[in-house]
Amino acid sequence: MPSPHPDTATVTSLVEDAITAPSMHNAQPWKFHHRSGTRTIELHGDRERTMPRTDPEGRALHLGCGAALFNLRVGAAKAGFEPVTRLLPSPGDPWHLADVELREAALPDDEMRSMYPALRRRHTSRFPFTDEEVPDAILDGLQAAALLEGARLLVPDAWHVDVLLGLVQDAEHYEADDPAAREETERWTSLPDEESRPDGIPASAFGPRQSGASAPVRDFGGRRPDPGRATARFERRPQIAILGTELDTPLDWLRAGQALQRVLLRATLDGVVTSMTSQPLEWPELRWTARDPVSAMGHVHMIMRLGYGPEGPATPRRPAREVLTIA
Repeated sequence: MPSPHPDTATVTSLVEDAITAPSMHNAQPWKFHHRSGTRTIELHGDRERTMPRTDPEGRALHLGCGAALFNLRVGAAKAGFEPVTRLLPSPGDPWHLADVELREAALPDDEMRSMYPALRRRHTSRFPFTDEEVPDAILDGLQAAALLEGARLLVPDAWHVDVLLGLVQDAEHYEADDPAAREETERWTSLPDEESRPDGIPASAFGPRQSGASAPVRDFGGRRPDPGRATARFERRPQIAILGTELDTPLDWLRAGQALQRVLLRATLDGVVTSMTSQPLEWPELRWTARDPVSAMGHVHMIMRLGYGPEGPATPRRPAREVLTIA
């Protein structure tokens, strides 16, 4: 049974769990605050890690912070707490995204605790998958996971997959023609001969260049020279899911981020490898086309690729001492 008030070591450990979450370009746009002698951990967005060109409203920032929030909840459940969460608790401060009160749990939350081993196993894979399809039973479980967090996971029909793949290619062209968007992506990526850093996408996580354009995988290598990078053929018919919500507010973005992470962790436990792309969703003129017009999902927040293949490498994380303040 945990102590009535979490000590510094416990709070630090929970934040270390939280920051294993994915975020756009691995920018890690989060800060955590804790006041000693209280049960609450605050989650704030980091305004220094925004992307003004491709995420001007902060939707992707909220998704990443929502994913970190879900990880914090999983870690808290594993430690024996009941994490009681309030989203957007300070109306006058839009950067204060959530409070998590760590109450003593009357009963263990076995569902949340079961996901803990996946926190550090889950990695984005930008490598080719096999053509083996994910069984319907697993897809049903992933869709149920999204619903638990107030979002929807849709497995699109063949025509919709074609639309989404076309949007990914369109987004590649949009970015190639936009110097500000290219600069933003390059600022958060590192080539093999560049100094290692605790954030961003390292070259080891780029995956090979695609032969053709069959899978919705963002090419973080872009047009920059990298003689050692291989080229590979990806799966002929990628298995895609889209995650979204009915509305499109900061509250919905935080819920979607938590749903995204629950889906990713559940997929990891089920042996499913994943990658994500938000590239078409960063351009308003493309994003509206990504949704299924007959679905209750009004707004798409993430395009996911599911399948079987090599797990991606771990990407760097800033240490907890850089993102956590204890007063």
